[in-house]
Amino acid sequence: MRVTPSATVKVSNTAKAMMRQGIDVINLGIGEPDFTTPKMIADAAVQAIQSGKTSFYTPASGLPQLKEAIANRIKKDYGVVYPADQISVTSGAKMALFVLMQTLVDDGTEVLLPRPSWVSYKQQVSLAGGKPVLVETGADFKINTDTLDAAVSRNAKVLVINSPQNPTGTVYSKDELAVIGQWAVLHNITLIADDIYGKLVYNQNQFISLVQISDEIAASTVLVNGVSKAYSMTGWRIGYIAGAPELISRVNSILSHSTGNPATVSQYAAIAAFESDQSEVETMRQAFEERLNTIYPLVQQIPGFKLTAKPEGAFYLFPDVREAVKLAGVDSSGDLVDLLLDKAHVAVVDGDAFGMPGFLRISYAASLENLLTAVERMTKFMNQFVEKQVSGGIEIETD
Repeated sequence: MRVTPSATVKVSNTAKAMMRQGIDVINLGIGEPDFTTPKMIADAAVQAIQSGKTSFYTPASGLPQLKEAIANRIKKDYGVVYPADQISVTSGAKMALFVLMQTLVDDGTEVLLPRPSWVSYKQQVSLAGGKPVLVETGADFKINTDTLDAAVSRNAKVLVINSPQNPTGTVYSKDELAVIGQWAVLHNITLIADDIYGKLVYNQNQFISLVQISDEIAASTVLVNGVSKAYSMTGWRIGYIAGAPELISRVNSILSHSTGNPATVSQYAAIAAFESDQSEVETMRQAFEERLNTIYPLVQQIPGFKLTAKPEGAFYLFPDVREAVKLAGVDSSGDLVDLLLDKAHVAVVDGDAFGMPGFLRISYAASLENLLTAVERMTKFMNQFVEKQVSGGIEIETD
């Protein structure tokens, strides 16, 4: 079985290695908020350590009080009730998705994934012995029943919906999710709702989850979420799964033989996060919104970069750079990524890792100062190719 390394981690590691060499690299290649974990969350972790609570194993599926905190948070955020025995805590949302693939996928099982989608879905399906099947999207990066019908077969058992989406920032509307959910119910396909960016939606757009659409759709859906993005807790590694009791029981069995329990201190920190008034989340959300609104028009002006729609959530831009590839005289978006890192000292991720060569993913989870500098560097870098074409007497097509 051939599994490739994570492209986002690889780019970030390369950028960090260059930084250690003293090179001034701006890393826009990883989906990690630049904020530190809110103090009240960190304080809860310190208190748990000092009180002696963190020295011992917990149940493999997580502390009962953390499950209760998650259940209460889901009820407040979604208006949906999951008893604690329908929740399993994992070592990050990535592990939640991994163990779900191990639970739901058998040899030859097909898992439907929108094109583009997060880099690890495809690899996780392959690790479980399944077959990832990419579902085409339009200019809005959304799947629909026509593209689903074109991709589905009798072996298809799972469909992953990530909204807001990594890498595009796409947010599905309630009506769009209702149509997709009903299609999945009709085809007896389990839905995975990857809602990790659900609290990061901007400019009056609204987040809706599959589990909120109807009881029928919710019954066919497994909910995945965690603390990494909204609470700026990427290093704490806490995610969760909410689903049917029999599914959670199978998940817990796998966890008991694989990771054991998530780090106990992280679980106490997560309790504080879920039980907080969410004001810190809103503060960070507003900062991401400002960054999006500031850099979106600037990225549009980079020669060869094309953005067809403004992202509504998450913290990524996903420009079409096929014209930029031609301008730079290279063969692929991957080559352009290498050039931007080597010459402009800006790290971004090749869209090929998400199933769409010819595109780049740019994270705006960095500081606004770094974002403005990075965009300035990329603009200057691409402008040199425009100037060369002009000086060479080559006419440049413009929209």
